[in-house]
Amino acid sequence: MNKLQADPLIDSDYISRSEQRVTGRAARPRDSATLILVRTDGKIPRVLMGKRSQNHVFMPNKFVFPGGKVEIADGRLRVPNQLHPAVLRRLMKGCSETKARALALAAIRETFEETGMILGKSSPTVIKSRSDSWVKFLRHGMTPNLENLYYVARAITPPYRNRRFDARFFMAYVDQKSLHDASAEASGELLEIHWVTLSRARTLELPHITRVMLDEIERRVSHDDSYHQEGPFVYAKHGRFVNGKQ
Repeated sequence: MNKLQADPLIDSDYISRSEQRVTGRAARPRDSATLILVRTDGKIPRVLMGKRSQNHVFMPNKFVFPGGKVEIADGRLRVPNQLHPAVLRRLMKGCSETKARALALAAIRETFEETGMILGKSSPTVIKSRSDSWVKFLRHGMTPNLENLYYVARAITPPYRNRRFDARFFMAYVDQKSLHDASAEASGELLEIHWVTLSRARTLELPHITRVMLDEIERRVSHDDSYHQEGPFVYAKHGRFVNGKQ
């Protein structure tokens, strides 16, 4: 396995004191999911990113892809389309089948909440949910589209941070026809939301893991992508990041 450069522990330009665990045992990572939307209807691929406000305790002022914690409602939602079998198999190396689907649905829901972008398709099937977020999503007459999701990476927040996540990163190729824009409904959690080229994205203030994701996206965009392709599994071991595969 290849080792990545260690995340600086005392670098105040990267990690604020409010993000550091000072005492006690390491927090247990919470399941979360991120969706990387890759726009392919232009000459150069672009990705959707936004800036976390300075009021966020976790990674303030950093540009990120939309995403967040898995909610109970994500595991209860029943949709008529399924993840690609290869994607489901790879996800299940680290969780159950139910949680695998919940992770994918969480990525789609969080993207809608934070950006107003709906990765879905029209469906005559009536889907019900008691979740406010899913009710807002479903009233657009769209069903979450799991079929076109790629599973590209997994990353676990290092134990020296006071908030930790076991994050799965998904990717979807989109264009104007496959993406429904309801950006007026965005929560405001992300600021300066816009489509950027990969080269432009690298000039922004980014978490280390986001730079790893940009490299992975570029690799997939530049070559024939496959649902079967393994991706990075980044975690901390003995004070250093390790880049495995999953």
